[in-house]
Parts: sequence; structure tokens; C-alpha cells
Amino acid sequence: MITLIVKAVLAYLLGSLVGSLLVGRLRGGVDIRRLGSGNAGGTNALRTQGKAFAFWVLLIDIGKGWLATGVLAALALPGLPVGPAREWLVAVCGIAVMLGHVYPLWYGFKGGKAVATLIGAVLAAAPLLLLPMLAVWLLSVMLLGYVGLASMLGAITFAIEAGVQPAAHGGLLSFAAGAALLIVYTHRSNIVRMLGGTEPRARRLWLLGLRSRSS
Repeated sequence: MITLIVKAVLAYLLGSLVGSLLVGRLRGGVDIRRLGSGNAGGTNALRTQGKAFAFWVLLIDIGKGWLATGVLAALALPGLPVGPAREWLVAVCGIAVMLGHVYPLWYGFKGGKAVATLIGAVLAAAPLLLLPMLAVWLLSVMLLGYVGLASMLGAITFAIEAGVQPAAHGGLLSFAAGAALLIVYTHRSNIVRMLGGTEPRARRLWLLGLRSRSS
């Protein structure tokens, strides 16, 4: 249990290194939480700071998710017992690194929505499940125009995929279900705006360099 707790804390601290805020500090103290939607994630970084800024943000946020589930979960820490099965370490580290991104210790507990961090965590924990998750996200943006909704549908797809896997284990199911719930929770304001008809809607895939507009 002590190994699980220690790794969870380390994953949370890793998650607290929010890409947009790190890059913003290097770019002269830009805090994108004061710009655009006020979110410290990749979408707001792209909208307010451009492609190059958003690229480094996504690289950091995806990378820390990958490090948490792909490296930290399997890492033997000196002085600590082996701990529980790796599948549970992956699950706990995956959720912890996402929580660190959403509630970063270093930045007043105000971070992003953890979508990119989830992508990195899935890339290391269950890479075969990542492609359908991203495909649903891309298709949803193309057809519906709502990036937040696409992110929620992608996370839910991951949870469904994990549930129907013939050899699915408790750790993967717990991680996928917990991640989907967290992504929906972090997008609660998007849900309210969609219901109220005020959610920004991308007319085209501006993530690929095309124009977008808000409805």
C-alpha cells in the first residue's frame, strides 16, 4: 500500500507541471488562464497563443501522462516494497497525473481539463485503445464542431472499449471509468454552455490549420 501511495503522490506532482503554464512562463510570463476560455489546456493555448505554443503544451501534457503510466507505474523505487499488481499501479498513477493537471499544486490548484494527459496515459497503458478514442474525437469535431463534447465522447469511448475487452482487468476498467468521469466533470462548464447555446463551435478543423468561427 505504501508503494501505491508514494507513486500516486509522485504522479500527482508530475501532473501538476502544467504545460501551458510552463511554456507561458518561458514566453515572458503568459498565463493563458487569464485569456480566452480561461482554461490552461491545449485548446485554449492554440486559440490564444498559436500553433507553436500549443505544440509544446501538448507535448508536455501528453508526455507526463505517458511517464506516469509507462514509467513511474513500473519503476522500482529504492526502499519501497514491490507493491500491488502493475495494473493497479497504472490505474492509480493515471488518475493521479490527471488530477495533478486539473488541480496543480504549483499553480493554485487551477489547471486544465486533462484531455492531453489522458491521451499520454492511454498511449502507455493501453495503446491499442488509443486509436478508436482519437478517431471518435476527430469525427465528433468534424461533425458536431464542439471540441469539449468531442473530448468527452473520446474519453467515454475509452471506457467502453476497456469494458468490452475480452481480457480486460480491474485496473484498466477502473482507470478508464475514472478517467471518463473526470473528463466529463472537467467539461461541466462546456455542457452548460452547450445547453445554453453559447458554446464556441468550430466550423472547420482549425487544429489542422483551417479557419474556424464561433457560432
